[in-house]
Amino acid sequence: MKLDRRTVLTGAAAAFAAPMILTSSARADAKRQSLVDACLASGQKVLSGKDFPDAVRLMSGARGVLIIPELVQGGFILGAAGGRGVLVARTKPNDWSFPVFYGMGSGSIGLQIGGKVSEIVFIIRTEKGLAAILDHKFKFGAEAGVTMVAVGIGLEGASTAAGGADIVAFANSTGLFAGASIEGSFLEPDSDWNALYYGTGATAKAIAIDRKFSNPGAEPLRKFLAKW
Repeated sequence: MKLDRRTVLTGAAAAFAAPMILTSSARADAKRQSLVDACLASGQKVLSGKDFPDAVRLMSGARGVLIIPELVQGGFILGAAGGRGVLVARTKPNDWSFPVFYGMGSGSIGLQIGGKVSEIVFIIRTEKGLAAILDHKFKFGAEAGVTMVAVGIGLEGASTAAGGADIVAFANSTGLFAGASIEGSFLEPDSDWNALYYGTGATAKAIAIDRKFSNPGAEPLRKFLAKW
């Protein structure tokens, strides 16, 4: 049987393209999985280390945890910050959702010299705090009725002031960044990353509250949080 030349070329092109598509998909999955793994490492460092003893105490009644393994801040006069992380919510004891991908950023004008890299664990203590982050783009210091306290190396705050806060941020920072703070920063669900990790329709609420999506790559993180 004589094959049409165009058919042969089309088949060859498809055969070549298929591995390329799979490789691209695998890389995309690896990128998101790498962030989930980094969040686990940061969570273990903050919640299992000696630097933040109050973090463990607050975890017992937490409604959620948001981990940013690397928030990069830097600039001269004009300051900016950016980073990605995940939010994991709890609806009952030892039952944590699969992680929701979030982006964190800020922009400010003032005396800003040098750079800082921070890993931050936000312990969300109340239903009000969790709902505020899930409902819309959340801006620290601007959300009516939602209070936050920052505790730890490189950030102002005291653990004794965390008693009535909706959200408490524990941060481990390196480097110098004069005048920088969490105030004015924002958190926002990363729709593209959520869709790539879980599939179409994976909104923040669908993942964290409705529990409609899962990914086995996040099981180590959920298992670690199940201690509380």
